[in-house]
Amino acid sequence: MTWVESRSSNFTARHDDRDGQDAVEVLELLEESREELSALLEPPRDEVAAVIHSSFAGLALSQPIVPVVRAIASPASRRYLAGWPSRSEIHLLAPRVLASRASSVPGSLEMLLLAPAALYAQLACGRLNPVLPPPLQPRSALAAARNAWIAAGCGQWLSGQTPHARPAIARRLREGPRPSFPPSASDALLLGGSVFDLLAGEQGPQAAVKLATGPPADDPRKTLARAFPGRSLTDTEGVWRAHLARLAGS
Repeated sequence: MTWVESRSSNFTARHDDRDGQDAVEVLELLEESREELSALLEPPRDEVAAVIHSSFAGLALSQPIVPVVRAIASPASRRYLAGWPSRSEIHLLAPRVLASRASSVPGSLEMLLLAPAALYAQLACGRLNPVLPPPLQPRSALAAARNAWIAAGCGQWLSGQTPHARPAIARRLREGPRPSFPPSASDALLLGGSVFDLLAGEQGPQAAVKLATGPPADDPRKTLARAFPGRSLTDTEGVWRAHLARLAGS
């Protein structure tokens, strides 16, 4: 494999020479995402690199955390694990590979092709929230797992993936145990965005941004109680489960 580099105004892409057109599309999406994010939060000022891998094996070799996260993730969400952010890079599968992973249900392909934007949003929020990765370090691994729903959820919501997640959410609600509130590490990738979607719908986008960038409490349920003031956590959980059911049924 021959690695080449492509550039845009604020990003570089390192990729297989076969993926030149995919790199152009990724860079265009990242530039659009940066512009949209700037209306809500301060995007990174330095250049961010997108490392585009042509296989899951290559992604896993570069980012060993990815197969670990995949093993933890619920079956309904595994196909949507498309990459991993670091402090100044996002590692992701090439769009042609992402397209091959899509299921036949509506929204699957759209959600996968928005993965670069979701990873960039995670990187941007992680820059503003020192408790969240990236980077993922051994001493912060427990906190990262406890707050995975924030890291993954902000990326899903800010990138616009959440509406496309509906069929996968419906599958998750049919399979396995009842999801916890907030979503566990195994459900973070798929259900985390629903918490942000609910919060933004009730209190506005800035409330969701505050959740993504503010320091979380040691107990995730305290984080939720702070984000949804004015009612009990039990009531908020009921509202969230109703919201999940609506998303699944749409």
